[in-house]
Amino acid sequence: MAQLKGKVLAGKVLVKPNEAEAKTASGIIIPDSAKEKPRQGTIILVGGPKKDEEVEVKKGDVVLYGKYSGQELTINGEDYLLISQSDILFIL
Repeated sequence: MAQLKGKVLAGKVLVKPNEAEAKTASGIIIPDSAKEKPRQGTIILVGGPKKDEEVEVKKGDVVLYGKYSGQELTINGEDYLLISQSDILFIL
C-alpha cells in the first residue's frame, strides 16, 4: 500500500475494510452479488478530536463498524471507508 497524502478532518477516520468472505465455512463459493459488505477494517488515518470529544482510536487499530456507516472512497485504486469515530462500535 502506498503512502497516502492528505488529511482526515476532525472526528473522522479512514478505514481499509477487510475483504469479504469468498467461501463459506463448508467450502461453498459465494458469488459477488451475494457477498455482504465487510463490517471490520483497519484504521489507516485518524483525524483530530472534535470539540468536547477525545480521539479513542489510533492508526493500526482493527475496528468493527455499523453496516451502513461511512462513505466509500477509492484512493490510488484502493477502496477505503471514511467514517465518523462515533460510528465505530468496537475496537479489537
